[in-house]
Amino acid sequence: MMTFDAHLKEKLKNQRFRKMYDEEKVLFEISIKIIEARSDHNLSQAELAKRAHITQQQLSRIENGMNFNIKTLLKLCDAMDLSLDLTQRPKLQLSRR
Repeated sequence: MMTFDAHLKEKLKNQRFRKMYDEEKVLFEISIKIIEARSDHNLSQAELAKRAHITQQQLSRIENGMNFNIKTLLKLCDAMDLSLDLTQRPKLQLSRR
């Protein structure tokens, strides 16, 4: 039986799968950063959502790695006095739509 890591390694050889995987990984990493920042500020989802002028449901979807737009991300950053920085990543190729 193939382990998960071995299966993933095999799937990542497929360029289309790799692009989708990389996109989801970025969303997941952003979600984790938002959760950590919210925790550092001792805010509940409801409190942060209110400060950011979004619904708690929107915040929950973002924290669960669902797709979101840049304006919503900027609202969250503003609500927690965070900046949004772009840095060079090693060979990350997101699919173009």
